[in-house]
Amino acid sequence: MSDSGQAMRVKHIHLDAVGGVAGDMFISAVLNAFPELREGMVTAIRAAGLPRDIGMEIEDHRDHALTGLKFAISEANHNAEAVHSHHHRAFSDIRSALKESALTAPVLAETIAMFTLLAGAEAQVHGMSVDSVSFHELGEWDSIADIVGAAFLILKLNASWSVGPLPLGGGRVETAHGSLPVPAPATALLLEGFECFDDGVSGERVTPTGAVILRHLGANRPRGRESRTLLCGGTGFGSRSLPGLSNVLRLLAYEEAKPTGQEQDRIAEILFEVDDQTSEDLAIGLNKLRDHVAVRDVLQLPAFGKKGRMTTHVRVLADPLQIGVVCDACLEETATIGLRYQILNRVVLQRQELAVDVDGRSIGLKAVTRSGGVTIKAEADDIAGIEGGYHARDELRRKAHEVFDKEKNQ
Repeated sequence: MSDSGQAMRVKHIHLDAVGGVAGDMFISAVLNAFPELREGMVTAIRAAGLPRDIGMEIEDHRDHALTGLKFAISEANHNAEAVHSHHHRAFSDIRSALKESALTAPVLAETIAMFTLLAGAEAQVHGMSVDSVSFHELGEWDSIADIVGAAFLILKLNASWSVGPLPLGGGRVETAHGSLPVPAPATALLLEGFECFDDGVSGERVTPTGAVILRHLGANRPRGRESRTLLCGGTGFGSRSLPGLSNVLRLLAYEEAKPTGQEQDRIAEILFEVDDQTSEDLAIGLNKLRDHVAVRDVLQLPAFGKKGRMTTHVRVLADPLQIGVVCDACLEETATIGLRYQILNRVVLQRQELAVDVDGRSIGLKAVTRSGGVTIKAEADDIAGIEGGYHARDELRRKAHEVFDKEKNQ
């Protein structure tokens, strides 16, 4: 359990899908770790239009191995037909009702974004427009509450998210569309790009609401190996019982690292050689790679290949989450016939781009935090256009540095 206010200190949250992922499991795990968010989340769900005589149960729960929380929408004084009166609701109707509700603008936007992701997946599966989609099981109040509650909690935590390998499950699930394979088609679309595995336990292990929460969070990112401080953890139980396995989603919340001037992350390194492309065309291709949004740097070196032939060795640094896209770009822009790549840990100094005004001219600065303080360097492109040769450029650099020092000390 966390103490009050710890939600404000969270930097990153990792999820372990031991039993799977569902909307109620996500809410339970978060509230188990951050109980101070409970009252606000309940208020948000009520503001979305949940009738007062439909209850919300947030209870301590345990199985044979673990303890945690369990969240559920209860029928209370409603009969089953009343509780599920939103069966077969059109996405457009749900969206309109949410917009007319008392939800705050940020929670409303987050909620509609997730419903739109769901509707998009369903539309692709069934070959229809997004506005023509009707939710069946997802039109019921328990699913609506799961998405609204998740939206509130995500906004309050304001953290980055990752998730471990997801259990695929197996068999079939009964839906309004009939018997469908597990994972259901829309769920499978939402989980594209996530690492999955088969632990031999069948059934629906990741529900549509669980899948859309993960997709919305962008949780299919590397967990990272940098050192960090574990702030707290939470355990959220699902509604099913699994043979020999706790049906839980575990949450681990990490505190923001104390500033050291250094940052640790991961980078993708792509290596290849080119020996049959003209230098002029290769320069064009490599410049296009440098301009790619997922590319961090491109380095080219002369090398000797087979039979003593001159060749160009190329090293590309890129976003690990976009490695497939960058590999495709390398193959498209160069004449290479093969690539090698790996994901590397790296340590970088904290960097910041600034600008100062020198005699009416805006000069960009790159500031780097080191153990001895901050070092700066003027942008070469902003210096290049000045008349007067080397000495004029050097004087402009010096003035830019003086302005930076003066503004820093004010």
